[in-house]
Amino acid sequence: MLKQRILTALVLLAFLVPAVMADDPSAFVLLSAVLIAAAGWEWSRLCGWLPWASLSAGVACLLACLFFWSSGGTQQPLPLLWLMMSTVWVLTAAGLLKGGVPLWLQVPALVRWLTGIIALFAAWVALVQARAMGINFLFSIFFLVWGADVAAYFCGRLWGGRWIGRKLAAQISPGKTWEGALGGFAVVLLLTYAWQHLEASGQWLGPSLYARLAIHGPIFLVVSVAFLTTMSVAGDLLESLFKRAAGVKDSSQLLPGHGGVLDRIDALLPVLPLAMLLCVF
Repeated sequence: MLKQRILTALVLLAFLVPAVMADDPSAFVLLSAVLIAAAGWEWSRLCGWLPWASLSAGVACLLACLFFWSSGGTQQPLPLLWLMMSTVWVLTAAGLLKGGVPLWLQVPALVRWLTGIIALFAAWVALVQARAMGINFLFSIFFLVWGADVAAYFCGRLWGGRWIGRKLAAQISPGKTWEGALGGFAVVLLLTYAWQHLEASGQWLGPSLYARLAIHGPIFLVVSVAFLTTMSVAGDLLESLFKRAAGVKDSSQLLPGHGGVLDRIDALLPVLPLAMLLCVF
């Protein structure tokens, strides 16, 4: 399983890194749109759609992304979109992490599906705009989410249950602990400090997320990083809740050793629009 995960990750990076680094954004736009389309297909399946309908939804996601890009939509400032999606994510996380699967299943099926599709589309727009703001900015968002996730896993395995002794959300994802979440936050703070230090000492491709947040002062930076880290954990937990409601372990088997695309981008989905919101207002 570990070898499979590593091989899949290397293949994905082999496509992702050149697409991100290329001067022409077309390759990155297309690759990210394909991934969002796959996530749209997976989401439709989780919502109980038939195979042909799920596939149609995925294709529609791809076409919508490419049309929005080709028409210049991703080049427009979209503060109201970031504000709306950030509000939806915060309220959804607060409500569902408390109400759990029963509350989610009370939401009409069409509303559930449509909300997820809009969230995927908004995350893709944020992703494309983040790339346009600079490679340094985009990767600083990636590493915030990845750092929180990896650190939470290892800190949870190392110290889980020894100090606080309480699961983060036992009914949704029994493996996640408060120790892991706090460890993830601590690592992200260290990452923020290290990134700013390196950024100040050399030439980088545009200001990072941390540099943009630091403009408003150290308190705003720390609070924003804490908020983004919290929402990355919430995104992970929400996807676990959705899968539990659908009665599946993974969103699909598209990525051997990893599950589906949604399993890999769940934490990014709320963080991308939130990061854009914090940087444009």
